[in-house]
Amino acid sequence: MGGDGILGVRDVKATKSATIIITGRQKWLKRRERWLVVLGVVLHAVYMLSIFDIYFKTPIVHGMDPVTPRFTAPAKRLVLLVADGLRADKFFEPDSEGNYRAPFLRSIIKGQGRWGVSHARPPTESRPGHVAIIAGFYEDPSAVTKGWKANPVEFDSVFNRSQHTFSFGSPDIVPIFCGALPHSTWNTYPHEFEDFATDASFLDEWSFDQFQSLLNRSNEDPELKQLLLQDNLVVFLHLLGCDSNGHAHRPYSSIYLNNVKVVDRIAERVYNLVESYFKDNRTAYIFTADHGMSDKGSHGDGHRSNTDTPLVAWGAGVMHPMPMSNNNHSNCGIRFVDEHVHDMPTPTEWGLSGIERVDVNQADIAPLMSTLLGLPCPVNSVGNLPLDYINFNEAEEVEAVLANTKQILNQFLRKSQLKQSSSVHFKPFKPLAHYSSLLDQIEHLISVRDYEAAMKLSQHLRNLALEGLNYFQTYDWLMLMTVVTLGYIGWMVYLVLHVLQSYTSLPGIFFRKEQVVHLKNNNGKVYLCGCLLMGVVCILLLLERSPPLYHAYTVMTIFLWTQIFSEHQFLKALWKDLRGRESNFFVKLIAACAVSVIILEFLVNSFTERKLYTWCFLIVGIMASIYLFHSIPWKSGIPIYVWVACWFLSIFTLMPAEIPDNTLLVIASGAMIVMIGGVARYLDLHIEGNKYWRSLCNHEMKKPRFPMLFHLQALLVGLSSVMVSLSTTHRVQKQELLALHQLINWSIAGFSMVLPLFSATSILSRLTSIFLGFAPTFLLLSIGYEAVFYSALALALVAWILYENALLYVNKVKISQSSNKAGEDNISLENGDRCLMLSDMRIPLIFMVLFNVAFFGTGNFASIASFEISSVYRFITIFSPFLMAALLIFKLFIPFMLVICAFSALTKLIRVPRLGCYFLVILCSDIMTIHFFFLVQNTGSWMEIGNSISHFGIMSAQVVFVLLLFALTNIYTKDIQTGSSQQFSQKAL
Repeated sequence: MGGDGILGVRDVKATKSATIIITGRQKWLKRRERWLVVLGVVLHAVYMLSIFDIYFKTPIVHGMDPVTPRFTAPAKRLVLLVADGLRADKFFEPDSEGNYRAPFLRSIIKGQGRWGVSHARPPTESRPGHVAIIAGFYEDPSAVTKGWKANPVEFDSVFNRSQHTFSFGSPDIVPIFCGALPHSTWNTYPHEFEDFATDASFLDEWSFDQFQSLLNRSNEDPELKQLLLQDNLVVFLHLLGCDSNGHAHRPYSSIYLNNVKVVDRIAERVYNLVESYFKDNRTAYIFTADHGMSDKGSHGDGHRSNTDTPLVAWGAGVMHPMPMSNNNHSNCGIRFVDEHVHDMPTPTEWGLSGIERVDVNQADIAPLMSTLLGLPCPVNSVGNLPLDYINFNEAEEVEAVLANTKQILNQFLRKSQLKQSSSVHFKPFKPLAHYSSLLDQIEHLISVRDYEAAMKLSQHLRNLALEGLNYFQTYDWLMLMTVVTLGYIGWMVYLVLHVLQSYTSLPGIFFRKEQVVHLKNNNGKVYLCGCLLMGVVCILLLLERSPPLYHAYTVMTIFLWTQIFSEHQFLKALWKDLRGRESNFFVKLIAACAVSVIILEFLVNSFTERKLYTWCFLIVGIMASIYLFHSIPWKSGIPIYVWVACWFLSIFTLMPAEIPDNTLLVIASGAMIVMIGGVARYLDLHIEGNKYWRSLCNHEMKKPRFPMLFHLQALLVGLSSVMVSLSTTHRVQKQELLALHQLINWSIAGFSMVLPLFSATSILSRLTSIFLGFAPTFLLLSIGYEAVFYSALALALVAWILYENALLYVNKVKISQSSNKAGEDNISLENGDRCLMLSDMRIPLIFMVLFNVAFFGTGNFASIASFEISSVYRFITIFSPFLMAALLIFKLFIPFMLVICAFSALTKLIRVPRLGCYFLVILCSDIMTIHFFFLVQNTGSWMEIGNSISHFGIMSAQVVFVLLLFALTNIYTKDIQTGSSQQFSQKAL
């Protein structure tokens, strides 16, 4: 028995009966194929959420009592100024002329208050940043998906504890904290004001004008005057200008840097206005930012440009500046969330090296504000009170830290109580088993005025409480990790069984050997055991009051393994067949598995090292061209083309992930696209006699309905290049996007993507038309080198098709000479495709490589901060997050659609089942997914944690969006015709 791996071969005899059994079994198996796809989508969607239950559950719990501080409030009111998107270095450093951009706040730093860097943690988005500042806790990383929405979960904040809060600013931020707050007065500007085509500093002026008019109205409104004169008052001004200008013009632009000066002037005017209005020196001021801004005008990840924000505090209760000393700060045991260390050297260009710098975690600002106002800390706060900012005596310092400690301890006790009440076997956090005795000891030390010992013990108890909170955040880690891992393994095993049963000749082999696998197996006992196990596990989860997703994880895992065991007869037959195989079969099988795993591990590592793809395509280009050189006539030119295409594509993974602006390159890419399309058109019309191109061109098919279609598509590509130039020129000149330009851009993008449906149905004609059809949209969404990548990827995809087509004709003679292979080829699947062989595993593996290259050709898809918002400015400049996000995602999907269109055409060319290859693609994806599942981190820097989450999420979602893209691209590829199938079968026979 010879064989090609899992397929094996058949004798010619019994072919007819084998065909009957395959056809009958496929009718039964095809009925479950649709729900198998649905199961895969649901399973991956649910398991993708598991990391948030394992590592990043929401930290919010309810039911804690606020801790009332036992000291006199130093301030009657507090003014919070948040400059959205302000980087620390751009705030502190001088301009090119040596002048500092924030002269007022620098005078505060040197004469009245304290300063430092506030360290934010990813996701460095506006909402999570403001929640950390105002509520004192870090939202789980999934909060970035709700970046523009109010939090559906109620949480406590400094505003909640105030007597009254006045707030003015962005409609995306202010309503989160004041929308449902009865004791608040607030106002926001319309969304239409957030236009990226203009200088957004007027938004900051708007917020100040609102506050100024409020104070002016109070002179004629006694009720408003009374509100303003009460204690525990908070004023919050959200200043969005830096964020909008940073996105639109970059943080090194003159507009952004000038906005820093605008923010400083507003801080000065607010200070003068408040002091002249109240005249009691009882106001505290906090100036900070929610996040920074990368050089390319984005934010979201853990880069220092995004996490480092300025912090300046002054006024009532705030210490005055101190000279730099070598003494450790009182909070030096606190670790910063972005892994920075205490006493970091201050850059000399900041000009503040002689003044003590006190860095904080962003969540520390909330207890600082609460302490200045004498309010209880927000009940969910995990911030540590930064004592170096507060002008307290020793006794008051201890009381403030103790209040902070009790508030964090109350969270721990509440989480412990909730977990204990719902656990069948509860495991307590042992270090805090005797917390009450520690509290009594602290109170005793305070009563005997041993404040130093009381302070150390309070800080120690606070650290233990924070460790305890982390313990309960990951309490279910081991159980969930085990269940989800078994679920992934079960899904992969079930997928392999389905492919073997549906798309290979194994059922026919078993029939010939009388190892008959009945269509209806007696699986009642298996299903009964599975249902009983599900019932027992669900009852245990109900007793523990586990969330619904816990039930979903376990039910899916048990269901998958029940389905696997229900195929016990097929598994027995498979085992008997394997035992009868020759040794060379196992060598082939092991070699194929090893190569597959090596390639998939290469892809896993490529997520952190993009340059691996460069080496990959350099080597593949040489190897593929040498192989073709020895297999087909050199005069065909195909080996040279494959070499050049691979080497051209290898350039782009050496490019920076942050795409620099280069409008001229985008325009030149339009000319390149038209030239490539013209060459393809010429080959389609004039290469009729070449046997290596015949099945791609297929001139026997009917002529296209629209002979001028190519010229129309080329015209649209050229027109889109012109519109790229016009739209960009207007934005650079800080003019609004003209409505006519907007209409033309939308019309070109929409119309061009419909035209490929009317092209000729040969492989080369249709793929060329698809390439030209998506080019205008991609060009209009491009800002730099990614426009050239579009052409490079298309050339590589054609090289892949040419390589497979050459292999098809090189192997044709061998197949026609082998009677065994002829018999096998004669038995095909229902739609005429041949059965899968082990060697066909190269198709999904090459697809995975090219599909993942498409991830990184338009930047670093695996990083939140790589979504370049300026890409959409030729379609829309008014801030509309959902439309902008949709355009960005569609741009990223266009290269994927090219890959899948080429993949679909290739499956038709070599007559392999596309859905079977899809299942193999998902199998490869899941091998990578389970690797990334174990690479998810909950320790180390938050940049690493954020990347590990995004990598896992991308691979988990691949089963969904690959399926969606298959469905979408099927519109373009379903009527592709090739002459190779008929010619191939006839000659084989």
